Amino acid sequence: MLEYTAGGPGETLALLLHHDDAEREFAYDRQSSLARLDKAWDEAVARGWVVVSMKQDWKTVYPAPEAGAAQ
Repeated sequence: MLEYTAGGPGETLALLLHHDDAEREFAYDRQSSLARLDKAWDEAVARGWVVVSMKQDWKTVYPAPEAGAAQ
């Protein structure tokens, strides 16, 4: 999917989201039992795609629910 996006005409944004914040969301990486990121990570680095870290780049992963909001 990222290859298709990056290969499109004009300016494109190919972004790989690195789920590396186990405290706020499921984390997975090269050796994770949930999902592996090894092939996608290597491809992103080789092609110069943007890799975003949930742990380092996101202030809020899931905001606190608003008072009185339906759960």
